[in-house]
Amino acid sequence: MSLSMGLQLFSVKNALKQDFIGTLEKLGDIGYKSLEMVIRKTDEGLSLVGELSAKEVRTQLDRLGMKVVGCHTHINEETEWEGIIESNHLIGSPAIGCSIAFFSNKDDVLRFCESFNRYGELCKTNGLGLYYHNHFQEFQQFHGETVMDIMLNNMEKDLIHFEFDSYWAVRGGADPIVWLHKLGDRCKKLHQKDLPVTAQPVNWFDVFGATSNITIDELYKTQDPAHFCEVGTGTLNIRAIIEAARSIGSAEYIFVEQDVTAKDEVEGVAISYGNLERLLKEV
Repeated sequence: MSLSMGLQLFSVKNALKQDFIGTLEKLGDIGYKSLEMVIRKTDEGLSLVGELSAKEVRTQLDRLGMKVVGCHTHINEETEWEGIIESNHLIGSPAIGCSIAFFSNKDDVLRFCESFNRYGELCKTNGLGLYYHNHFQEFQQFHGETVMDIMLNNMEKDLIHFEFDSYWAVRGGADPIVWLHKLGDRCKKLHQKDLPVTAQPVNWFDVFGATSNITIDELYKTQDPAHFCEVGTGTLNIRAIIEAARSIGSAEYIFVEQDVTAKDEVEGVAISYGNLERLLKEV
């Protein structure tokens, strides 16, 4: 299967807030056509970052020749599934992704898997896929098993896929190539950013501790622009990641995702686009 390039719009969240349509136009000029969006619950209801409704967003995407191929949201017992599903249909998204989750112990993970399987059934009934996106905390071990292993063993293969973020795997002390092969045909999407040589220590568990209770507050501590850089400008072996993904043959998209950047957001994703486009052609 070919590996198409896309962009997770979280990478340009501040630019979108300032000028949603203008930012989409700039992204289109760079070359981005396949997008992954973020939908959030706010006091005013569900939001796609800007002030446009889902219908208005779809109109702009169609005008620019862009398409949404996935939509991240926060998934828990308070998720407004009716609105989330409707919004995904309106913008043309075929799948919903869980952007992040946190776990204190193995039982937490098992309960999450049980709920996630139910959500997978709900999404399937409504013509949508469901997938899970990792950060570093999924490589914490409980009773000798990583959270990712527990998920693989307890999430229904026919219902749940994974979006593998190689940067966060490395920050969790994991080998991204090993994990790509372990995920196999369950990995349908990839997230790609890069790790500066100056980001030390690489493994966040060397900072927080292997047995610490990883929460959103700990994750916020990792959101330093100095720990992120544009694709192709850091230390990650992105060429090998592309090679592995292509050899497995199940991943459909590789998304640029720049969590934070010291650069202008649009400038940053333009650099990543050029470098990733070159790598995809060379590999």
